[in-house]
Amino acid sequence: MKVAAASIDAYLADVPPDQRAALDLLRRQILAAAPGAEECISYGLPTFKLNGSLVHFGAARGHCAFYPRDTVEHFADRLAGYDISKGTIRFQPDKPLPEALVRVPRSWPNARRGNGARALSDLMDSSGSGEKGSKSEV
Repeated sequence: MKVAAASIDAYLADVPPDQRAALDLLRRQILAAAPGAEECISYGLPTFKLNGSLVHFGAARGHCAFYPRDTVEHFADRLAGYDISKGTIRFQPDKPLPEALVRVPRSWPNARRGNGARALSDLMDSSGSGEKGSKSEV
């Protein structure tokens, strides 16, 4: 049985270069979207915590995955072209996720307090400012 990585850096060091590049970009996008998020490994996956578990990501044979949990259901219409399932967005390393999709989970602390879909849609803008009304084409 393989021992889980102790850090996100160690996890990324153990994946193929194309996936490492895609996941490193995703990591930077998550940190930009959730300033103050704590990085750790949880359930064997790179994880970001901010007022509790925020999101996870990982590499699997043939794809990368982003685990924003039930955010996926709220934006299924904007995820056409991605392999999705409840709580998971799978993508190819050479086609990273648009930054607008990564900004969505910033609302997880609000979502846990019952403001889920509204808070998430408020964050779906092209500027990253969180202002309503300038939704991105995702």
